[in-house]
Amino acid sequence: MKIAVYAGTFDPITNGHMDIAVRASCLFDQIIIAVARDNNKNTLFNIEERCALVEEAIKGQKNIIVEAFEGLLVDYCKAKGATSIIRGLRAISDFDMEFQMALLNRGLNGGIDTVFLMSDAKYLFISSSLIRTSAELGGDIGDMAPQCVVDALRKKFKNKKQPHRTDILHK
Repeated sequence: MKIAVYAGTFDPITNGHMDIAVRASCLFDQIIIAVARDNNKNTLFNIEERCALVEEAIKGQKNIIVEAFEGLLVDYCKAKGATSIIRGLRAISDFDMEFQMALLNRGLNGGIDTVFLMSDAKYLFISSSLIRTSAELGGDIGDMAPQCVVDALRKKFKNKKQPHRTDILHK
């Protein structure tokens, strides 16, 4: 059985993430979406919320599962019997960091290969941080994230006072 791990913070999962996960699921017998617990980021959603959103988003995908993980990704892959790490690339600027990470992971565990999938052009500009910011400012993110994420972000920001347009321009 060929198992691959698609790891990230997924704060929150986007349609770009979903595109990569679904396409990767056609290449491997099983995809584990590994939601990073200890990512040194100030996340909007806690680990339980992020895992629940990913699980809701992938509902119906028979060979994709979701788990929280912590520690070194290559150690997690080894424990799960995975031979590949899935990484999505949006632009050439992503490649440098991803290339360094792939080489580091290869040095830590030579049995793990990194498979890069190019993002679909319609998702090139989408990132979790842009979606969070747009939602916080009242933007329509319906085409950028699964409906469960849109709903969760609305709920998170429901009582937050929207800034005046001049406040946004002067930040």
